[in-house]
Amino acid sequence: MGKPGVLGSLAAAATAVAAIGVLVVAAPASAQDCPANPQGLGTSRVLNIEPGESVRFGLMQYRQTLPLADKEVVLTFDDGPLPRYSDQVLEILAAQCVKATYFLVGRMAREFPEAVRRIYAAGHTVGTHTQNHPLRIHKMSSEKVAEEIDAGIASVAEALGDPHKLAPFFRIPGLLHTETIESELAARKLVVFSADVVADDWHRHIRPSEVIRRAMSRLEARGKGILLLHDIHPVTVTALPGLLKELKEHGFHVVHVVPAEEPGRIEAAEQAMPPTPQSVADAPAEWTSPATPEGKPSGIGHLAWRHGAFAPDGTDGDHGDVARRLPDPPPNVTAGGANSDSLPARN
Repeated sequence: MGKPGVLGSLAAAATAVAAIGVLVVAAPASAQDCPANPQGLGTSRVLNIEPGESVRFGLMQYRQTLPLADKEVVLTFDDGPLPRYSDQVLEILAAQCVKATYFLVGRMAREFPEAVRRIYAAGHTVGTHTQNHPLRIHKMSSEKVAEEIDAGIASVAEALGDPHKLAPFFRIPGLLHTETIESELAARKLVVFSADVVADDWHRHIRPSEVIRRAMSRLEARGKGILLLHDIHPVTVTALPGLLKELKEHGFHVVHVVPAEEPGRIEAAEQAMPPTPQSVADAPAEWTSPATPEGKPSGIGHLAWRHGAFAPDGTDGDHGDVARRLPDPPPNVTAGGANSDSLPARN
């Protein structure tokens, strides 16, 4: 007779572990671990990830994802830190005893190192997301890609004050992957995270209720998965309490992803960082995105600009095209629909 309920689901998930090099370690963090909020969502267990040359997760790009049981979700936040919003996200997560994985932009980490340290001190996993979140990373040479990866690692490690605190986890800007990018990441044995579900919280004018609806409907459709959010947008801050409440009410359990071995062994080149530009005109070429003949920006990704100089931008439903203007966030491309409208699963 098979194992019933959650235990059976965990056993099924564990059968995929050997094939993708993941150690699964149970680490319950239920209501008794959240004395300030006995009804909090909590963190149900921990997944220890063993780094390797081809460890990649997320069905939006790859054929495999994390070995999660049904109704399990991994929360991830990109593009920060931006203290005005990142700090509020931390407070909301702490109130529910929820742990997440952060993919930080190096330049933002250099600008706000205290915010990086707050994320780590709260018990969250800290990974990287390049130095400048280049909008055309898929068009860059291997040398430029390597510089972005290494500088981002160096900046976040410096902000943490200890490279051993940095997880060898990486998310490609815009969820774009090429052989060049994958080769550089594999050479550094970085674990590459795509996503299984997006909530479109980077869309301009999207309502918090719609962020919650899209996240929940897509998670329910998949049954589990890696959820991509951003800690640099006010709508995410507003939506997050309701999203965590919905996750609990619908029987979802949060899984915290951590490195299986001591982090900090990532080799990153020492680089002198140029000053952050004060306007779009001063930004390096790889930060900008030429428009198509139709006037639609052709850059890929969503960039967390320096607070006070650039505003967080919007992107379309494919986690793709970027629009920018100063001082307010730009008009957004038409929002996407179901999760199937996002990037298809590819090798």
